[in-house]
Amino acid sequence: MGEKYKNIHQELIDDCRNGNTKAQFEIYKLYYKAMYNTCQRLVNDSLEAEDIMQEAFLSAFRNIQTYKEEVSFGAWLKRIVVNRSLDYLKKRRIAQDPLDDRRTSIIDEDDSEYLDDVAQKVAEVKQVIVELPESYRVLITLHLIEGFDHDEISEILGMTNANVRTTYSRARKKLQDMLQAKKTGIWMN
Repeated sequence: MGEKYKNIHQELIDDCRNGNTKAQFEIYKLYYKAMYNTCQRLVNDSLEAEDIMQEAFLSAFRNIQTYKEEVSFGAWLKRIVVNRSLDYLKKRRIAQDPLDDRRTSIIDEDDSEYLDDVAQKVAEVKQVIVELPESYRVLITLHLIEGFDHDEISEILGMTNANVRTTYSRARKKLQDMLQAKKTGIWMN
């Protein structure tokens, strides 16, 4: 894996390495939305996601000399964001209340008649994803929502590819079981 990754923003990255704050701001503008979305999906709290994302960018700029170009800059940055998010989740470690507005969207009964079946199922799946154990939720989010493949997830989380595949398989099975339990009315948190 000693190959260098050709980065389309290499000049900006080099400028960031030299402490150029304008380049840092340009990098921030290029990546903040994707990094915020990743963070928000992992921590399920928009205010915390904003703080974590800001800290991740500061950490990335402080440690940009460690970026070795073996992966894309975006993947390197996303790994920092994911790690910061996981650190936050470890510190928080409080039971999630499934009725907490920050994590679930309750469909207004008056509006539900306008929702088609697909939209309802997506909302149910998202609600159940929030209820998954943290490690499963992270993998499901990175794969199904963020669109990362197993190799990329392995790289981001620092896990072996086999471990990612095994854990993802278990997470998917747990998600299916929880959806089935909800469907049959045996829903337990």
